[in-house]
Amino acid sequence: MLNVNPVEIIETLNMIKDEHLDVRTITMGISLFDCVSDDWRRATDKVYDKITRLAENLVSTGEQIEAEFGIPIVNKRISVTPISLISAPCGHSIEFARALDRAAKTTGVNFLGGYSALEAKGYSNADREFVASIPEALATTDFLCSSVNVATTKAGINMDAVAQMGRVIKETAAATADRGGFGCAKLVVFANAVEDNPFMAGAFHGAGEPECAINVGVSGPGVVKCALERVRGQSFGVVAETVKKTAFKITRVGQMVAEEASRRLGVPFGIVDLSLAPTPARGDSVAHILEEMGLEQCGAHGTTAALALLNDAVKKGGVMASSYVGGLSGAFIPVSEDAGMIAAAENGCLTLEKLEAMTCVCSVGLDMIAVPGDTSAETISGIIADEMAIGVVNTKTTAVRVIPAVGKTVGESVEFGGLLGTAPVMPVNGASCADFIARGGRIPAPIHSLKN
Repeated sequence: MLNVNPVEIIETLNMIKDEHLDVRTITMGISLFDCVSDDWRRATDKVYDKITRLAENLVSTGEQIEAEFGIPIVNKRISVTPISLISAPCGHSIEFARALDRAAKTTGVNFLGGYSALEAKGYSNADREFVASIPEALATTDFLCSSVNVATTKAGINMDAVAQMGRVIKETAAATADRGGFGCAKLVVFANAVEDNPFMAGAFHGAGEPECAINVGVSGPGVVKCALERVRGQSFGVVAETVKKTAFKITRVGQMVAEEASRRLGVPFGIVDLSLAPTPARGDSVAHILEEMGLEQCGAHGTTAALALLNDAVKKGGVMASSYVGGLSGAFIPVSEDAGMIAAAENGCLTLEKLEAMTCVCSVGLDMIAVPGDTSAETISGIIADEMAIGVVNTKTTAVRVIPAVGKTVGESVEFGGLLGTAPVMPVNGASCADFIARGGRIPAPIHSLKN
């Protein structure tokens, strides 16, 4: 067990009380490989039964730990084996989506991730059909999240999948237009997706993961912001050291919660994901951390450098606090979920192009970005392709979660509420990339992928 001294306890209580420290999620990963069947009815029954059996006490255990330790645990979630791998022998992907959603409701979790496919090098026949089912799956369920990995550093970029995902995102927005395109908020396109990510909407339980595991995601942008306020005006060396020490303390909280949840549930502890995941609440913003470093507003020149420092220091501090830091771990920049990002986007200081540059050095990618509803599928595919290239060339995870705001244009916004916040509709480049996307095929892997 992790040893925690009284000074750490007092510091943690102060971080919780005054600085918005929380455990963002306890996520139980569940392998579904033993649910495979050539009969979809039998397979979906087995999926539902296994999830509800293993995760029966997940929510209540999280609530008990929260009450006993006084540490807010915002979400309890489930991730499962990518369903495209489980549904392939029998088809009927939509029936799996419904079974997963029923399981989420039965267990009482906030979200269930894993309606996912891995398409970096090409499609199987079953996978192409599966990906086409995503708009209906997200439109007809409440708690289901979906992701598609279309690129890896080893394989390159599957441009056929990139083209299809542009269409899928448009279809999902149309299918959930009555909810502001909410289905797109539950859909992520990845390069180099990781197998142990506890954060939604991109979580799935990878093929290399154990039968079941507990992964915890910790978040504390407010804690880092308050720490930097105490070293205002000092050098970047001091800034980096301050962030490292703060990240260490935050990760210790996650480690403690993860080990306790693992013990009580009888499930192996997987990883702690230390990601500075913001919320729309005042004082819980990654953008405000960057501004505390000396930027007038997030998006100003110097923003990418500030974010690079932050992300690196977070990782260095976290890895000293736990032997099993994993997932994405770093700083997230979801526009709609961060009060500072929202303000910067609304006044034009933060643009889509600047966000793309920032993704070169942060944990994920273009996240929770609303674009005009009339943005073409090809343009969305172009946005995806650019972001996948950043991930592939830099050997890092990148992602796109973009929301075509049906019936809305630049200057308007989409309201999701809760942790998902408000997304100001951002302008996109009007020049067409349709002929580029229409080429299809695969962009080859970069030369540095040849490391064997």
